[in-house]
Amino acid sequence: MPTDDRLERTREVYRAFSSGDRAAVERYLSDDFSFSSPLDVALDRAGYFERCWPGAGLGQTFEFIRLVQSGDEVIVTYEVRHPDGHKGRNTEVLTFRGDEVRGTEVYFGWNVE
Repeated sequence: MPTDDRLERTREVYRAFSSGDRAAVERYLSDDFSFSSPLDVALDRAGYFERCWPGAGLGQTFEFIRLVQSGDEVIVTYEVRHPDGHKGRNTEVLTFRGDEVRGTEVYFGWNVE
């Protein structure tokens, strides 16, 4: 998959999460998808939807600070603004196989004023 396509697919994943479009996210994730963050290590696809999906579609918006492809990975740094006005900054690494996301590693903890 060309770089531009993976960068656009990455944007699509975040837009779908923001809007709560689970069907789109399900199409983008591989069957053996794995999700890890400091709070959730090595969740499988079902675990991701159980643990993380309830946070989707709550009116948050993402502003991309960094989108960089390196091999099969896309490094994403974004600022998220929640409806109550608070913002945060996270960095995530999405690993692709073909046009599917097969893994996400999340690094977070920044509060932004």
